[in-house]
Amino acid sequence: MKEGNLSTVTEFVLAGLTDKPELQLPLFLLFLGIYMLTVLGNLGMIILILLSSHLHTPMYFLLSSLSFTDLCQSTVLIPKMLGNFVMEKNVTSYPECMTQLYCFLLFAISECYMLAAMAYDRYVAICSPLLYSIIMSHQACFSLILGVYIIGVVCASAHVGCMFRVHFCRLDVINHYFCDLLSMLKLSCSSIFVNKMMILIFSGINIIAPTLSIFSSYILIIASILRIKSTEGRAKAFSTCSSHISAVAVFFGSAAFMYLNPSSFSSMDEGKVSSVFYTIVVPMLNPLIYSLRNKDVNIALKKLLGKRVFL
Repeated sequence: MKEGNLSTVTEFVLAGLTDKPELQLPLFLLFLGIYMLTVLGNLGMIILILLSSHLHTPMYFLLSSLSFTDLCQSTVLIPKMLGNFVMEKNVTSYPECMTQLYCFLLFAISECYMLAAMAYDRYVAICSPLLYSIIMSHQACFSLILGVYIIGVVCASAHVGCMFRVHFCRLDVINHYFCDLLSMLKLSCSSIFVNKMMILIFSGINIIAPTLSIFSSYILIIASILRIKSTEGRAKAFSTCSSHISAVAVFFGSAAFMYLNPSSFSSMDEGKVSSVFYTIVVPMLNPLIYSLRNKDVNIALKKLLGKRVFL
């Protein structure tokens, strides 16, 4: 197709989760509730860690960064998604769509590496407890978090940068509830070979690198725990990383569940329903996992609430 025949797309229409009118209000209320819980849980976790002096450790510094990432990812997706349920036609401009795509990729990729950084923190705490304060110093912890977001920025910039070279001249309806990378590429009428190669390369790196880091850390952690003679010592060592194991299992398990394309969702275009879990539900679950399974967080919360009640 000649360049002169290409029409410029200035806006997109988000198809949303469903076009059934009877489901619009229930789904609106459901996702509004999820968003409120996500904001309350993650913002509450960040504030709790800031206000509780005994939580000023590398582990909880990383946890507050994870909560910040989850909060931002939900804010990027859910408010726009709610528009699908109250508007007859959810229109988003080209710059808005690209901005949403960039922010989603940034925080989604950052979460993968943040979980890997947290796994490394647990490895140092259990396998080298005497050197923990030296290895996981404030400077090292800050460098880890900075590195996580630099990776997110680089990968998101590469993907979105390649999207700017794509010409959209077909239907402008994105069959998703947000500006998803693959859904947008389906609307292209120009070559997307470079985009596909970028997705293949970066997806491989961003899945394999954090996964190998997490598995390697926990293999060494398990080996170290098994060398502990007392049952009480093993249980105490394992309890320090049980919350992180749960968070990793929920995030990577739900993402794998989406991309394996189970038959129960085979009738849903683009796996929209299954993608809801890891993009929207997981950020809501993470603070619940850490508050319910973490003794230090529960103690800090009780102390903070006790002070407020006393005042």
